[in-house]
Amino acid sequence: MIDQSPLRLWSMRAAYLGLALAIILLQLMPLEFTPRRFAPPDYLICLSFAWAVRRPEYVPAPAIALAILLADLLFQRPPGLLAVLVLGGAELLKRQMRGLRDQPFLMEWLSVAIVIVGVSLTYRLVAAIFLIPQAPLSLTAIQALGTILVYPLVVLLSYAVLGLRKSAPGEVDTLGHRL
Repeated sequence: MIDQSPLRLWSMRAAYLGLALAIILLQLMPLEFTPRRFAPPDYLICLSFAWAVRRPEYVPAPAIALAILLADLLFQRPPGLLAVLVLGGAELLKRQMRGLRDQPFLMEWLSVAIVIVGVSLTYRLVAAIFLIPQAPLSLTAIQALGTILVYPLVVLLSYAVLGLRKSAPGEVDTLGHRL
């Protein structure tokens, strides 16, 4: 299958990192000059989770860690905290991928929503333990809810633009390993 060629694999890995960089750069651009009253969705987490569920081989752990760590550094968050949590959530979703492959999209969305809420709450808990200043709980809840609501759009765009789809039950990679 063309989907499993090494060129396709590495081009999709590069596409993930390119999209992650584009998301980070768009968030850094000064498009608004007044402070927002709400927290926007975290598109980078959404992209990482969508790709981890759909095609885990396209987002290896170092790529996710690098993208989120770069975002941590540029957004002046505690370095590595969110990267570790998102990486753990993505790996959890990768392990569930075979079970979610046969389920309707609603079950996938629910699983991702649970992981997003878990990452958000764990981030707040660890930040509170280490006395790191953080936004009010309402802003964190709005951001988590926004990220959950944007997830289907990210999946749809990934499928429509890049052809990112779930692996079929009997599909194998170039080395013959089951996906």
